[in-house]
Amino acid sequence: MTNQSCQEGFILLGFSDRPKLEQILFVFVLIFYLVTLVGNAVIILVSHLDPSLHTPMYFFLTNLSFLDLCFTTSSIPQLLFNLGGPDKTISYVGCAIQLFMFLGLGGTECVLLAVMAYDRFTAICKPLHYSVLMHPQLCWKLVSVAWGVGLLNSLVMSPVTMKLPRCGRCRVKHFLCEMPALIKIACVDTVAVESTVFILSVIIVLVPLLLILISYSYIALAVLRMKSAAGRRKAFNTCGSHLTVVSLFYGNIIYMYMQPGNNSSQDQGKFLTLFYNLVTPMLNPVIYTLRNKDVKGALRRLVSRK
Repeated sequence: MTNQSCQEGFILLGFSDRPKLEQILFVFVLIFYLVTLVGNAVIILVSHLDPSLHTPMYFFLTNLSFLDLCFTTSSIPQLLFNLGGPDKTISYVGCAIQLFMFLGLGGTECVLLAVMAYDRFTAICKPLHYSVLMHPQLCWKLVSVAWGVGLLNSLVMSPVTMKLPRCGRCRVKHFLCEMPALIKIACVDTVAVESTVFILSVIIVLVPLLLILISYSYIALAVLRMKSAAGRRKAFNTCGSHLTVVSLFYGNIIYMYMQPGNNSSQDQGKFLTLFYNLVTPMLNPVIYTLRNKDVKGALRRLVSRK
């Protein structure tokens, strides 16, 4: 059989080997997905409607919430469809679109988290020059770079992954068309592709992570030098939210994409992908809202106004 045998589509095996687990997952995934939609929509709405949140920090947070909405929606509806019935198929075009969006949005989030770390570095280490340095034009340029890197990642890796010969192997051991799972079912030597994935992972994942770590090293030194306990507490609260999000996102991404063809990655990949594709976007609004007095205050003002 040739690679054309998969032009009709793929079979996403997902959790089909555990029918009882599928029923439980359907309920939990649906609830988590709805909470994710509402939570991130609220962040976007509040940041837009409350003038006190028209700052670079909340501009980037709005982009993160929009990104999480798109990231989750790129795969969770298909997962719910597969969990809810016996049909596990996805068309070739649908698989290609899902892979393109997943790679693009994932790459964008890596860079956007680094941009948010730079924003916190500027706010805490250079507070007197913050409004001058983080002007609106720069904020838009930084966000554009983040989205551009994600788009470039998709344009490079999606065609390479989809064009791999599969010799009739159209059964994907995953609940979505993710790159490691698609590389795994190829019937040719994938060393060159995996090497390309590794190099891009270093650039798109590890370089932003390194910038985040450098930014927070300077932030930590600046916070320790603060004489005001209230100032230190406020800085830790703001940066703690961002660091929690970074840890949740990067921990899973590094494990998955730094070893794309590894067997252990394939076995555990479904649950890790489900975590960073659904749980992390759901937790982001909670983390930023519960630890942030500005957002809670804006919510109270909007509710009381209504």
